[in-house]
Amino acid sequence: MKKVLTLVLVSALGGIFTLGAYKLFLEKDKPVVLATTESNPSFLPTTNLNTIYSAEDKVDFTVAAENTVNAVVHVKNITISTGQMSFQDLFLGRSPQRAQEGTGSGVIINADGYIITNNHVINNSDKLTVTLNNNKTYDAEIVGTDPKTDIALLKIEADEDLPYVTFADSDTAKIGEWVLAVGNPFNLTSTVTAGIISAKARNLDPTGTFLQSFIQTDAAVNPGNSGGALVNTNGELVGINTAISSQTGSYVGYSFAVPSNIARRVIEDLMEYGNVQNGILGISGGALNSKFADDLGINDTEGIYVASVVEDSGAEKAGIEEGDIIKEIDNIKVSKFADLTGHIGAKRAGDNVSLKIFRDGNIKTIPVTLTRNETFTMPLVGMVKNAKKQELKKLNASNGVKITDLDAQYESYWKKNGVTEGCIITAINDIEINNIDDVKNAIKNKTQYEPLRIELINSNGEKERYNFR
Repeated sequence: MKKVLTLVLVSALGGIFTLGAYKLFLEKDKPVVLATTESNPSFLPTTNLNTIYSAEDKVDFTVAAENTVNAVVHVKNITISTGQMSFQDLFLGRSPQRAQEGTGSGVIINADGYIITNNHVINNSDKLTVTLNNNKTYDAEIVGTDPKTDIALLKIEADEDLPYVTFADSDTAKIGEWVLAVGNPFNLTSTVTAGIISAKARNLDPTGTFLQSFIQTDAAVNPGNSGGALVNTNGELVGINTAISSQTGSYVGYSFAVPSNIARRVIEDLMEYGNVQNGILGISGGALNSKFADDLGINDTEGIYVASVVEDSGAEKAGIEEGDIIKEIDNIKVSKFADLTGHIGAKRAGDNVSLKIFRDGNIKTIPVTLTRNETFTMPLVGMVKNAKKQELKKLNASNGVKITDLDAQYESYWKKNGVTEGCIITAINDIEINNIDDVKNAIKNKTQYEPLRIELINSNGEKERYNFR
């Protein structure tokens, strides 16, 4: 038994020794592998629940909203309309006059009570009232209006300094920038909505009659917001909310504001001069694209092609020529006509602009002094222009404006009667005409059913009168 135990022990020791020697000298090391998840860019997490943002990374609208709502007012327009006397009016002894009420918004722009709004908000008003955010109501007076830009300036007399909004430089506003729309939609006072600037230099007039340059935003704007403020996150005025693009009459995604630079120039003119001192460059043309460039036989597809230059305009005096391509104005890239007119709309006659143009394969920089608009498109006639002394003398006229382009629809009629370009219009509805401002006023003051009476001197120097009904 003792021999058996000894044999077992020796065998065990031998096995242990053999296994140890194998592990120590013969077996190779194997790497230790841990289970891992392969990184695959196609499978990224859709949330960032573990990401921590600082307060500085978040956009805060509260300060801008708080400052703006106190400077945005509710404007009520009361218009008295007179209808036909009905049998009930006669029987009950009532007046056929009816009061119609319209509402909108306005923005206080200084502590003295000057308020900017849209012209269509206060148009044809018989009485205007303004209600502040503190519910105080004041009668308002119209300082001046500019239907072309749809801007109007009001004034109220308050017993204290009023909160107001300061102007931002709308030229520096960027697409994608956050903005707030503040106004009174549907008579809901002090409503604030947020969005971004979706586009700049938008022209909503397909006829080209008005050279508009709106800021487009996706902040919700509805009826009653007209004349309200579009402000940046600093609470500075970027634009005056004016229009919406909608088939229903309510907001569906896009709204438009008059840029603050244009609005500011208009109200400064109204306060200083009583009217708007519009400056013009004095060119006509269009924005280039592939089709337009092919039609013209040129390779350039960016910029404004100058098709013609207005006589005696700043552009003509500066040496701008037909065929030039305007690339920049005051270092601002020009890609559509509204870029050009929007920048000029913020300036007045006598201001200087710098044009970068492409001509004959070269880039040139040309300074241009803007001039007053001396042309006007007159109904039934066409384009008229302030006449020079020698042009009046040529036809023995002591006053009048010159016809420069006849209306295409009535051109054959006029020429059949000896009226051509260069003839002088001396009176409209018995009002003596000396310049295009007189023409504008005569047309404006003509009643709906009053005939248009034109007195002119034809190409033979003969004075004639025409009546149009």
